[in-house]
Amino acid sequence: MLKRLLLATALLMPLSVAAQTLPESIRAQGELRVGIEATYPPMAYKDPATNERRGVNVDLVTALGKELGISLRWEEMSFAQLIPSIATDRVDFSGTSMTDLPARREQLSFVDYISTGAQIFTTVAQQKGAREATDFCGRSVATPRTTNYFPQAQAWSEANCVAKGKPPLRVIGTEGAAAARTDLQQGRADGAILGAEYVVYLSQQNPGVFVAIGDPISRNLSGMAFSKSKPELRDAIAAALSRLIADGTYGAILRKHGLEKQALTVITIDAGQ
Repeated sequence: MLKRLLLATALLMPLSVAAQTLPESIRAQGELRVGIEATYPPMAYKDPATNERRGVNVDLVTALGKELGISLRWEEMSFAQLIPSIATDRVDFSGTSMTDLPARREQLSFVDYISTGAQIFTTVAQQKGAREATDFCGRSVATPRTTNYFPQAQAWSEANCVAKGKPPLRVIGTEGAAAARTDLQQGRADGAILGAEYVVYLSQQNPGVFVAIGDPISRNLSGMAFSKSKPELRDAIAAALSRLIADGTYGAILRKHGLEKQALTVITIDAGQ
């Protein structure tokens, strides 16, 4: 009963009180320093027409700043720089989608806010009747070698292709998402594997060109990443996100970007597998 009462109180908390949930060090700082890698649509990317940041993460973190009554200072960097920047206190947290993995929790703590997964997709011209992921056994797929999609694809192939007497999925490692898509479009791979959210974006931007093959071959959670030394800030952000779910802001942001199927109903901490 007490937990339910505290949650109800938090959801109804006015802005001036909500700001007080932030750690004193953050309030004294007067802003939240947010690390962002803006090359992964629809989560965070640059509008080619204006060069302004766009995406789910940008909209969601902006809404968090308003909810908590504090300004934001975006720090743009590569994905590889995010974890070192959190560890050295260059930023307060990562506003970039990062899969919540046990190995990453050795250094970080996550506020999980969206589901994700490794999605096989191809072009309509190269589909060749494939409808389910197992239809790609024996075919080649390109995926970034620096992401978890690479080992996930290999493990999935062993369990769903090789173990069932089918030829393995041939996994081609690339330098990033753009390179994986290029390999697909130029015929060097039969398909590609990227995040389910990215495949939604590609399909929106290129109607009739790309097609998702079956369901994602993996499911996990993506989160905003924090230093383990900042649990108070992590918890304040988690509570604010819960309020954004309750008032409909969160759902509206995901619908805007076509990701309502990946929405969560409850914000969790360090719940990725």
